[in-house]
Amino acid sequence: MSLHADTPAVRPPSVPLVTHTPYFSIWSPHDALHQGWSTHWTGTTQAMCGLVRVDGKVGRFMGGGPADVEPIQQVNLTVTATRSIYEFEFAGIHLNVEFLSPLVPDDLDLLTRPVTYLTIGVTSTDNTAHEVSVYFDCSGSIAVNTNDQPIYGARHRVDGLETVSFRSAEQPVLQKKGDHLRIDWGTLYLSSSSSYSRACVSDARSCREAFVLEGCVPASDDMRFPRSVWDESPVLALSLEYGEVEAESVSRFLCLAYDEEYAIEYFERKLVPYWNRAGIGISKLLFDAQAEASEVRRRCIAFDLTLHKELADRGGEKYAKIAELAFRQCLAAHGIVEDFDGTLLMFSKENFSNGCIGTVDVTYPGSPFFLRFNPAMLRAQIEPILSYAGTPRWRFPFAPHDLGTYPKANGQVYGGGERTEDDQMPVEECGNMLILAAAVCKAEQSTELAVKYWKTLSAWAGYLMQKGLDPDNQLCTDDFAGHLAHNANLSVKAIVALGAFGQLCEMRGDATRAQIIYQNAKRMADQWQRLARDGDAYRLAFDREGTWSQKYNLVWERLLGLKLFPQDVIDLEIAHYLTMQNEFGLPLDSRADYTKLDWVVWTATMSPSRSTFERFIDPLFEYVNQTSSRVPLSDWHDTKNAKQVGFQARSVVGGVYIPLLNPL
Repeated sequence: MSLHADTPAVRPPSVPLVTHTPYFSIWSPHDALHQGWSTHWTGTTQAMCGLVRVDGKVGRFMGGGPADVEPIQQVNLTVTATRSIYEFEFAGIHLNVEFLSPLVPDDLDLLTRPVTYLTIGVTSTDNTAHEVSVYFDCSGSIAVNTNDQPIYGARHRVDGLETVSFRSAEQPVLQKKGDHLRIDWGTLYLSSSSSYSRACVSDARSCREAFVLEGCVPASDDMRFPRSVWDESPVLALSLEYGEVEAESVSRFLCLAYDEEYAIEYFERKLVPYWNRAGIGISKLLFDAQAEASEVRRRCIAFDLTLHKELADRGGEKYAKIAELAFRQCLAAHGIVEDFDGTLLMFSKENFSNGCIGTVDVTYPGSPFFLRFNPAMLRAQIEPILSYAGTPRWRFPFAPHDLGTYPKANGQVYGGGERTEDDQMPVEECGNMLILAAAVCKAEQSTELAVKYWKTLSAWAGYLMQKGLDPDNQLCTDDFAGHLAHNANLSVKAIVALGAFGQLCEMRGDATRAQIIYQNAKRMADQWQRLARDGDAYRLAFDREGTWSQKYNLVWERLLGLKLFPQDVIDLEIAHYLTMQNEFGLPLDSRADYTKLDWVVWTATMSPSRSTFERFIDPLFEYVNQTSSRVPLSDWHDTKNAKQVGFQARSVVGGVYIPLLNPL
């Protein structure tokens, strides 16, 4: 049964299972958990297998093997913000399998804990007691980039816990960078209470066959390592004893954890993951995770229920399900660390695009998530950009695009890095940074961030004053569409960003400069209306008659209370968009049928009513349910066939939380 009886059924394109960082991110791209192997967000198999034994009869609830064990009946799937819950029926028992990543945004110690809890509950459904045991294993592929890399297995002594691990033999810490990569340093752990579990490190066939025959994993390990995943299919395995199960549910849980040891290189400084900044170590982490499991689960359930109500009250049940599916994806596309001086730093990875780290026009669309849940996390994303731009290494008068290629934040690489202006996004990134800086300062009710980087922010405002109204032939964040001169939506961003900078001036107590900035922004907004007007809507580009585009940047006009553009500009645009929708959403503009999930929700947020908002959301819900692209939620899809055009597993889906910043 669904946790929310009135919630419409949703079929995620891919179900989040283990969601922590760009490296520790495992999904199920299937309708049923047992239809195939789980994968890393890149699509590379990172296999996990689950079996259940009831009165000697064995069934498979997860993964693609073993082939001689039949899958059991999956009867329900529920995805909340922090949990994915599968339900099964088999041999007189109800099996509840819950993957929980404790991503509670107001508790960074808990949020950055790289531990996913797998809670498995069993209940008799036929008024008969049943002897039950459960098996789980995970492949060594989770600890390597490619399966030919050799790995070591180990057993650990952690008080009260059965704990086993894998790590690559080579350990090339922070050496590789790029997009389509998995981690091949650090250590993967599987752990559970020694009071009801037995752990083993061996090959998959031996572990699974032992469970099928005896109901538990082998008593001893077979650690003839190093060996490659291709050669021996080594697994970390656990068997969980339930004893006789009757009508009262019996639950067991295990922890799947990953210690990166080092997470980010920030201008040649190798930084440890945030959770280990004080050096608590993995043994204490695993012990604490076990000891606090019940309380963590209670907190996550309470958070999920509260958030679902807020989402449904604001935008309806369909909107709530889209946002819940985006929740863990948004966070898991980041790495969080602390600099040597104690500064919180948070870096996005531009997944399935170019692998850039700290991309400004990835931070911008994802920002509503952090403004709603923890503005300090948004500040932690923009402060590294501001700091970098104030050094001699950055020689341009506009804002950088990125800080490098994940996990190395050593300086911009996009558009030739620091060597050339070609193919950069000057108006785009200046506008993004000014809007984000103002939003953070308003959320924190402090100008401390702006004051710290005032010279840089002022320079970017000056750049937009000169270049923003009628942008040159350049890229915007929708760079897949190519260069475009006189971009009307990009012009909106520049104008709104100047208004945001004027607010910063006012917050600092500089009323005179604030008024000058505001008057210039208002003059530009008035000019924009004359340049962009095209009948009953506004053009894609000032010189392109008969075109249109989503002016999603206008949403900040409302969120920041700028009053630069009259309401009838938004009203005309919304009315026009409603006539341009396709079956699976509103196209991005008149050039193509594709759209961006985040931008459609931003556009919908400007709707005059809840009913109008839902007219934009309903096609997106159908896209999520019907797309044949079984990948973590793609933010770039075709509005006529619902197929992914590009991108997947990106943090920009945090943008779907923007309605929570603008209640009707």
